[in-house]
Formats: sequence, C-alpha cells, structure tokens
Amino acid sequence: MLFQLVEFNDIIAQGSTNKPVRLAVAGTTHGHVGWILGRKNMGDIELVGVYESNTELSTQQSKRFNLSSSLFYTDLQKMLDAVKPEAVVAFGSIYEHLAVVEACAPRGIHVMVEKPLAVSNEHAGRMSTLAKKYNIHLLTNYETSWYPTTVKSYQLLNDSNKIGSLRKAVFHHGHQGPKEIGVGPEFLEWLTDPVQNGGGALIDFGCYGANIMTYLTKGEQPISVTAVTRQFKPAIYPRVDDEATIIVSYPSSQAIIQASWNWPFGRKDMEIYGSSGYVVTKNNKDYVLKTATANEHQEIVTTNDVSIYTDPFVYFADIIRGKTREQPFGLYSLENNLLVVQILDAARESAKQGKTIVLR
Repeated sequence: MLFQLVEFNDIIAQGSTNKPVRLAVAGTTHGHVGWILGRKNMGDIELVGVYESNTELSTQQSKRFNLSSSLFYTDLQKMLDAVKPEAVVAFGSIYEHLAVVEACAPRGIHVMVEKPLAVSNEHAGRMSTLAKKYNIHLLTNYETSWYPTTVKSYQLLNDSNKIGSLRKAVFHHGHQGPKEIGVGPEFLEWLTDPVQNGGGALIDFGCYGANIMTYLTKGEQPISVTAVTRQFKPAIYPRVDDEATIIVSYPSSQAIIQASWNWPFGRKDMEIYGSSGYVVTKNNKDYVLKTATANEHQEIVTTNDVSIYTDPFVYFADIIRGKTREQPFGLYSLENNLLVVQILDAARESAKQGKTIVLR
C-alpha cells in the first residue's frame, strides 16, 4: 500500500512539473515584447494576461499578434488578481521594473525582467529584498544569455581551461541608434529618458559586457570602474549619452566594454583573452579559437547540447518547474545582475565626475 501511495504522488508531481506555466506580461512598450506575444505555443507556457496602461498600444498589440482583447488589462494589480499568473515577464521601462516586483513578489509570482535589472543600486536592492522575502525567482533576460557562443566561451575558459586564466575581455555591443534602426515611438520615448532608462547607450548596451564578465569571473568583485561617455548626436539624443567606453578592473583581469548607438551596423560580439589562448565570438554561433597548441581556427557551436538554452522563456519555465537550477552568478541570476547594476552605477558616476570610481 505504501508503494502505491508513493507511486501515485510521483505521478501527481510529474503532472505538476509538465503543466504549462501561467504567464502574464507587464508592459508592452519594450520593442522586444514580440518575443513573448508572438511566440508559438510550445506547451510550456500559457499566456493568461497582458498589462498595458496605454489602451491605444494595447489595441495595436492585440491586432499585431492576433491576441484576444480580453487578455489586456490597464491595471497591473487587477490583472494579477484576476488571472493569477505563476510568473510575469516585464516589458516596460527599466524604471518600472521595481513596481512590477513590488506587485508580484507579495503574491508569490516569479518575475523575469528585460535587461538590465534596474536603473540604480537603490532600485536593485529593493527588488532583491522583496524577491528573497517572498521566495520568488527574479531573473534578468539578455539576448546574449541565449547565445550558444556565450556559454561556449565560459566552458572554454572555466571548464576545459582551453585558454588559461582570464586576462582581458573586450565587449562590443551596439547599433546605429534606436531612432536610426526604427524602434517604436513608445519604446524610443523611455529608452532616451535618463530617468526611465537610467541613461543612454551606457545602460542600454553597457549592461551586456558587465553581465557576461560577471558570469565569466564567477561573480568576482571588481576593484574599480572608469567610464567615458559622449554625445555624438545631441540633436537626436539630447538628454542621454549615445556612446560609452567602460573599463572594469579586477584583481587579475580587465574588461573593456564598448557600448554604442553610433556604429554603422549592429553587433554583439566579444574577445576573451586568456594566459594561453583566446576566443573571439563573431555572433551567436560562430567563434574563433586559438590556443598555445593550436593555430587560430573557426568553429560553430551546435545547439544539440541540452544544457544550452536558446529560448529565455523555456529557461524561465524550467526554473519555475524545477527542471533546472540557476548557476551561481549565471547570466540570468539575481546575484549576477545586482553586480551588473553596481558596475553601471559606478560607470555613470565615473563619467559624470571624470574620474575612476573605486568599489568597496
């Protein structure tokens, strides 16, 4: 009889694990919201509600993604109480991330925000306190988190020790500029607002390098941050920087983060130099490797490895269902992204003061 009871409970647990995660969206002004609103039904997620205070935008999103208007709410609290989601993904401004966590955490709702985690250390600290108090997952999604070359670079550096000890990493993240690439008016409005976004290119693209470097170093605390920002296009971006170079110093390595709204083409790539080799990523799958025992050669990362997640929502659902665990200082993790905000805060202050900021 005891054996039958255990077997029955296992079946119940398995059914709960395989049940689609009830997911809601908080805000739709972010240009990346199509990643979730236009996502094909894969059986892992059930979209149960969308909060958007702008009714005109809600109507546009409903038509664009062929979604029922009944899914849309103009009040976040009312939506959460009405549809009772297990998880929420935030696609509003960075400043609004705190309000989303404040609404979700006391209800026990897990949250994944778009990068970066928060506009300031103050906001990030309050979000972290709420997540820990109410025992929710609080993840941050970067496009580069689901680049196979990002995971492969970590493996070559830390798991197989192919390139020796980390000495320097150079990150190139940017594009021609948000207006130049044609982002929507609602997105452009807050992306170029120093309060709602926390800055310009420094925040928008500087966060990528800070996130990946924290991952590569397994959460090593930086010693100092030095940043220079420019306004090459003040007529287009009068209130925020459109170019940033950030140098982050560590006890035995250095990161150079180049964040731009001025490049002729969009790019997201990096160079990782070790004591006995280097890895240069070209895009999400292609990279060049050179070691002390092998000449430079180009390789392609295959996605057959189930440990490499190429869909952030699959990862979020698997975290919630307990199918996978967050790696310490992993790309999505709260501990990583608290450090990212600390680096960005210091970079912003360094650029303002014109001097290196020592982190204590």
